Amino acid sequence: MADQYLLAIDNGTQSVRALLFDLNGNLAAKSQIHLQAYFSEHPGWAEHDAEGYWDAVAAACQQLWRSTDIPRSAVQGVAVTTQRGTVVNLDRDGKVLRPAITWLDQRRVGKQKPLSLLWRTAFKLARVEGTIEYFRREAEINWIAEHQPDIWNKTHKYLLLSGFLNYRLCGRHVDSIGSQVAYLPFDYKRHQWAGARDWKWEALKVRADMLPELVAPGTIIGAITAAAAEATGIPQGTPLVAAAADKACEVIGAGSLEPHIACLSYGTTATINTTSKKYVEVTPFIPPYPAAVPGAYSTEVQIFRGYWMVNWFKEQFGHLEQMAGAEQGMAPEAMFDQLVNEVPPGSMGLMLQPYWSPGIRIPGPEAKGAMIGFGDVHTRAHMYRAILEGLAYALREGKERIEKRSGVAVTELRIAGGGSQSDAAMQLTADIFGLPAARAHVYETSGLGAAIAIAAGLGLHKDFETATRAMTRKGRVFHPIAANQKIYDQLYRRVYLNMYKQLQPMYQQIADITGYPEQL
Repeated sequence: MADQYLLAIDNGTQSVRALLFDLNGNLAAKSQIHLQAYFSEHPGWAEHDAEGYWDAVAAACQQLWRSTDIPRSAVQGVAVTTQRGTVVNLDRDGKVLRPAITWLDQRRVGKQKPLSLLWRTAFKLARVEGTIEYFRREAEINWIAEHQPDIWNKTHKYLLLSGFLNYRLCGRHVDSIGSQVAYLPFDYKRHQWAGARDWKWEALKVRADMLPELVAPGTIIGAITAAAAEATGIPQGTPLVAAAADKACEVIGAGSLEPHIACLSYGTTATINTTSKKYVEVTPFIPPYPAAVPGAYSTEVQIFRGYWMVNWFKEQFGHLEQMAGAEQGMAPEAMFDQLVNEVPPGSMGLMLQPYWSPGIRIPGPEAKGAMIGFGDVHTRAHMYRAILEGLAYALREGKERIEKRSGVAVTELRIAGGGSQSDAAMQLTADIFGLPAARAHVYETSGLGAAIAIAAGLGLHKDFETATRAMTRKGRVFHPIAANQKIYDQLYRRVYLNMYKQLQPMYQQIADITGYPEQL
């Protein structure tokens, strides 16, 4: 085992990382190439040069070999995990036809041709017409087909970023079931492309032959080609194994393999996930995503802007801490932790509802963010703590929805993502949930999840369960402080849970008057 390593390529929004793990889940080597998150030619657009993603993957791998003494021959297998919902169009020769549309893109297509009467009636009876229309208008497929028909007509394969990178590495149009999180004709219950009679084929302007072959996580999907070996330095013939999307990989990389262990991801999008063998719609008619474990589901609740709000605060109000950190040789995060610790639990009555982006059903498309309870005692420090508390309240609400729908009580928390590096955020999470909160033993949890897929797929560990137990463990554990927990529980139950239903009518009035957010 000492000379066997697993190469995980993690293509996130902000950077591409090449990560070498051993079979005990230790991070042995790492390289990172930073990315411009996106460029925008029009308001609301968010695109990225698809070839730029591949170039960054190649550069990260080459940088990795220069930074370690581990021989390339020790790499047993490779897997890719990527940001979700970023799409790439390829022609018959495998050439990129247009910039990738990233998951941050907010463009919408115009009103679509009505679905057949049968489906319209069914959706009306189920009261999900708005959700279906939202799906059709958000789908990048429909926008490209309507606004760039010449490109759409040349499109031979329509791939997620994961499928594009897999193609560049092994020359095959194959992607993992665990990566299918996008506006695609995918059957989330059966983990396959939708059946021929499914409404999604009518709702989306895409043909089945334009989509890749799907395989379960842990499947060997090919081998590194000569061209990919030259670009990346990965030895030709190294097995390429299917992993899953970054959030799904993060869940198993944090050790959340059973439904009673929830994984909180404090990333750009904040999420709470559990892994379940049971199909559970936490929000009715919104399916669970595929997990990074074959045949399993990820019962996810999202706070779309999540820890983006923390960065928003730092950019808008945190210049003093950033300058002080630079002067004292301290990371800005350490300075912001000091801000949090200056303020008592509950932020002296300042409460935040973190709906900085509208939702589909919970919250609805009219939703806006809110901060209430201001008084003359409040400072930037109170605002910052209120943001962290509001995100934790929202994720606790998500936990309770998951518990209600699944029938399984969450008894443990694993925390991943950038926000997990803040001791203050970890402690208030434990206090608000009333549960022990364990930091993952390595920061690169999504990469570790991809490495677990390699280990299980190549038989280096017996199966996913064995690999996860061998390669993950708790880092520092934060336990609830009883006095803080009592304050938070009252604020959550008596105030936070009532905020949205009390403010929702006013959000709708704001949308009606201002036209923002745009209503379907």
